[in-house]
Amino acid sequence: MSLIFLGLGSNIGNRRENMEKALALIAGRVGVVGSLSGFYETSPWGYESAETYLNAVVRVDTGLSPIEAHSVLQTIEKEIGRTEKTINGKYHDRIIDIDILLYDNLILQMPELTIPHPLMLRRQFVMQPLSEIAPDLIHPVSGKTMAEHSRLPEV
Repeated sequence: MSLIFLGLGSNIGNRRENMEKALALIAGRVGVVGSLSGFYETSPWGYESAETYLNAVVRVDTGLSPIEAHSVLQTIEKEIGRTEKTINGKYHDRIIDIDILLYDNLILQMPELTIPHPLMLRRQFVMQPLSEIAPDLIHPVSGKTMAEHSRLPEV
């Protein structure tokens, strides 16, 4: 079994219901859901919108490979109603977003998947809930704990 941390976000429709549906599907298809952070209300990151996000981080024990997990998570997003990741390369409102943040201590760079998530350290809406459930977890690239990163200012 491998340990995977996922970031979840929603800013369209019933955000909490979208997140809970995603969590149930993750538990059924990806692995055993361990820790779940609190839900954080945040402003959109990387674009303008009147709709705020609900964000959380979840720890999952999985038997799936990183590529298998990525594929299953994309299918879950589509089933919940997600369309494109970006529109013309720009972020936009979304019913659900599920990102693989960390997968064990793996460092992976492929066209379709980069682990650790390349923007996670710049996003307090990821680092704060991640630090809540795994403060002593060490980032495989920076060598710092999640708690240390959550105290750093956004870049």
